[in-house]
Amino acid sequence: MAALVAALLTQASDRTPWAVALLGDRFASNKGTVIAATALAIALGNAIGVAGGMLIAPALSPNARDLLLALALVSGGVTAFWPIKRAKPNGARGGTFLITLMTVGLLGFGDRLQFITAALATRSATPALAAVGATIGALAVIVPAILLGDGKLRRLPTDALRLIAAALLTVAGVVQGLGALRLI
Repeated sequence: MAALVAALLTQASDRTPWAVALLGDRFASNKGTVIAATALAIALGNAIGVAGGMLIAPALSPNARDLLLALALVSGGVTAFWPIKRAKPNGARGGTFLITLMTVGLLGFGDRLQFITAALATRSATPALAAVGATIGALAVIVPAILLGDGKLRRLPTDALRLIAAALLTVAGVVQGLGALRLI
């Protein structure tokens, strides 16, 4: 559940929904393929995050794991305060599935959600659930963006949503960090 909520907040303040909205417009007759390729790219990215978390978890004490999560949340929240640079269509050639997979995969590699997913995986008895939750949470934001397209997405109060998500991630990270340091 924590990964799902973190993914909702992270994707609401990320550039990935904008990129897939453009892809949804570009491949309007193939939106199902855009959704499938996006889901695969997000799932693979989160699986990589979980694998990284599982690799470092044995080297961390419980407090260090809590501090890692706090750092991931705060860094995700603080960076979300910056305005999103909206993607511009580039003329890439290829099939719908491959272009979408590559676009979303490259956008997601090493991003805030992957870092938060890795941090959550270090604290979990079943780390794979962090990837599942993060994937579901991300898709809950991204699929509507694909279906809406860029024009309709621009009509939503995305700046307000981004700032609210940024504040929630930052506050959650600060509280997590204070708890790990046993200050609250």
